[in-house]
Amino acid sequence: MPFRAAFDCLWCGRAWTTRSADDLEGWAQLCPDCIGRAGENGFLRFRLRAALDERGRATDATGAATGRTPSNVEATASPTVVADPPAEPAADPLASEMIAYYEARAGEYDDWYLRRGRYARGPVHDQAWAAELDAATLWLDGLPWSGEIVELAAGTGWWSPLLAARGELSIYDAADAPLDRARDRLLAHRLRAHIHVRDAWAEPDRQVDGVFCGFWLSHVPRDRLPAFLAVLRRWLKPGGLLAFVDSRADPQSGAADQPAVAEADRAAGIVRRRLADGREFRVVKVLYEPDELSAGLLAAGFATAEVTVTDRFFVLGRATA
Repeated sequence: MPFRAAFDCLWCGRAWTTRSADDLEGWAQLCPDCIGRAGENGFLRFRLRAALDERGRATDATGAATGRTPSNVEATASPTVVADPPAEPAADPLASEMIAYYEARAGEYDDWYLRRGRYARGPVHDQAWAAELDAATLWLDGLPWSGEIVELAAGTGWWSPLLAARGELSIYDAADAPLDRARDRLLAHRLRAHIHVRDAWAEPDRQVDGVFCGFWLSHVPRDRLPAFLAVLRRWLKPGGLLAFVDSRADPQSGAADQPAVAEADRAAGIVRRRLADGREFRVVKVLYEPDELSAGLLAAGFATAEVTVTDRFFVLGRATA
């Protein structure tokens, strides 16, 4: 996260101006009072540790802070955007390609939800989609959300206002361009959230009351699903709530002009996705069956797991830690 000489505190919103580029407040973008409370609060501790690291990396050979860091998402007044290092670097070329895909797709991602442009599949299919999306939203809203909530792989934040209205929300995504859309969506609803550039695989830095994933589990390779479900379990306090919405295998779900998938890639859970500008990317896409997910959640240490489906398009899952 870049140094800022003047900012609104990420936690309390208080305006603060630093005295020099050495001031830790400018790296953490927290006011002195909130830095002083870091021992009481997981988010404040996390920002303080990150600020110390960031200031250290930006210190020149003379020991003076330069105030320069790599380009990342910058904080805005409300909600907060915090750039954190992803958990797993681009050692996996396919994972890097997926992040690049969602960076590039940010401007058209909501067309998928709204069935616009290439995603319009005719009135019959689009009406069914809209009805099932409404049903999934009502299901999600009916869950007992409260306390501190984390949304992983949040993308453009389609579900974020619902969650932000129910608790103290932090939303994470490995791509920063979609988070700009999520920020605008939250601002339009006059809601706040802590918005972090952070990989969904990042090891939890605290335990929270609720976790949500929208259309992310299908991007987890089958051989890594147990490991990721274990990450989800580590996020949650005992009794905490996990919920997710994901995709079923319906040919009318995606864009009408998606490229064909080679049989070898299909067997490996890899598909090609084309953007409106013609660029193509490979992404992991595994359409898990409800029983497979339920069994995986229980094996990962969840006390209860319930996974259901809508008629055509969506998988809905909830589990209790």
